[in-house]
Amino acid sequence: MRNDITTKERVMADVKATGVLPCIKLHQKEDWIAYAEAMYKGGARAVEVTMTTPGALEAIEAISSHFGGEMHVAAGTVLDAATAREVILHGGEIIVNPCVIEDVIDLTNRYQVACFSGAFTATECFRAMRCGATAVKIFPGALGGAKYMTNLKMVFPDVNLIPSGGITEENAAEFIRCGACAVSGARTFMNFERIKEEGLGWITKQVARFIEIVQEAKINLPDIP
Repeated sequence: MRNDITTKERVMADVKATGVLPCIKLHQKEDWIAYAEAMYKGGARAVEVTMTTPGALEAIEAISSHFGGEMHVAAGTVLDAATAREVILHGGEIIVNPCVIEDVIDLTNRYQVACFSGAFTATECFRAMRCGATAVKIFPGALGGAKYMTNLKMVFPDVNLIPSGGITEENAAEFIRCGACAVSGARTFMNFERIKEEGLGWITKQVARFIEIVQEAKINLPDIP
């Protein structure tokens, strides 16, 4: 591995390489590492833990320590700079916001960690980019649809777009072909009914399936108009 790249550059390279950012979103304290392991076995090299998960900071620290740099840990739904700093101190390498929060983006740049800023409109995307976000999380992705990625890339060709919300096996490839560099989601990778029926192996298969879909979609990508 190259040693002359920053943490932000390494995170972005790994997320683009796999094309997925699966999210662990639990309603009570559970074995976070087991969920992260299932995602890692499927090929994920970054995993998001939402701050609405009980014991989120503990989970971030546990997963980060367990994988020793082999898995980037993101914190989702970070709403303020104080929380972002705590995440970084607990081993988090990616801060994910649901919307543009300028002081959070500023703090991530100060600490040289990645920030995936939530946004939807062109104005919000521009604000996130101007503040220095590493990537822009388009949420809810399904609302604009796959072709909305193309519209954004036409005016912001250098932006890293990661749609989240409503990403499925049926539409993930189209999001990639239309300009997204990766896809994300919680329910996409955390269907509790399927997990109850099949165990955590279902998560591994789901992550692997989405990586396969994304990799196939990235072959001979069409030019953005």
